[in-house]
Amino acid sequence: MKCGFVSLVGRPNVGKSTLLNSLLGMKLAITSNVSGTTRNVIQGIYNGEDSQIIFIDTPGIHKPTHKLGNLMNKKAYNNTEGVDVILFLVDIYKGFGRGDEFILEKIKDHGVPIFLLLNKVDQFKDKSVLLEKINELKEKYDFAEIIPISAKKKNNLDSLISCLKKYLPDMDKIYSDEDLTNVSTRFIMAEFVREKVLELTRQEIPHSVTCYVENYEEDENVVHIQVLVVVDRDNIKKIIIGKGGAMLKEIGSRARHDMEEFLGKKVYLETYVKTLKNWRDEERYFLELGLKDEDE
Repeated sequence: MKCGFVSLVGRPNVGKSTLLNSLLGMKLAITSNVSGTTRNVIQGIYNGEDSQIIFIDTPGIHKPTHKLGNLMNKKAYNNTEGVDVILFLVDIYKGFGRGDEFILEKIKDHGVPIFLLLNKVDQFKDKSVLLEKINELKEKYDFAEIIPISAKKKNNLDSLISCLKKYLPDMDKIYSDEDLTNVSTRFIMAEFVREKVLELTRQEIPHSVTCYVENYEEDENVVHIQVLVVVDRDNIKKIIIGKGGAMLKEIGSRARHDMEEFLGKKVYLETYVKTLKNWRDEERYFLELGLKDEDE
């Protein structure tokens, strides 16, 4: 049995969470086309016939502008240590930029194999251009593997799994086959709401909004969930609520659909919006909102 920990790292919006969901065959981490969507470190557990791979999805490494950004970077760096393999994702269609160079410098001395995953290869019509880019990147670092993939289209993911097994230790499974992740169901429900906020409101960067489950009650046939949406300015609160509450209603409707699919039960969802000014720079809010562990 092959078993081990594999960390996913890269700049914001390169497809780490999409890759995690595609590898697991289920929606665990939220995704959006705005950067900085992932905040918490999420473990997704892949169980194969002869392997168990614990994938660690980390926040995108970026230049922080507030304490929340610093916390996200710290989480990402900490979870590239002590793993068996690092998957370094790059949006190959945009190219290997200064941000990618910065991340490579941070991870290259960890003493573990680094796979360079060239994501979004499906956007290349001329494959010869892709081959040229691969050859150029071979000079950057002695990567254990360079694998072109499409996380969204699920291209070449079987090859990625097969390749990973070669680098993982022989050991018994760490988790049972029933385990899916290290995060709570309450956390996942809150993230579903935050994802819909990002989908439907384009006016603000994602860091200005977070979500928190205030109440979760489950019986045999239905789950009752109350989610608080936290923003840092009243004008953002107005945008999320919308005219006559229409925007918040649509956010709740879309989130409820994902919740019911995940839980396999009918969901009764209530959502509220609250302004906490400057919460992104107040560490006392991070623990309350589930963004910081007690021992950090």
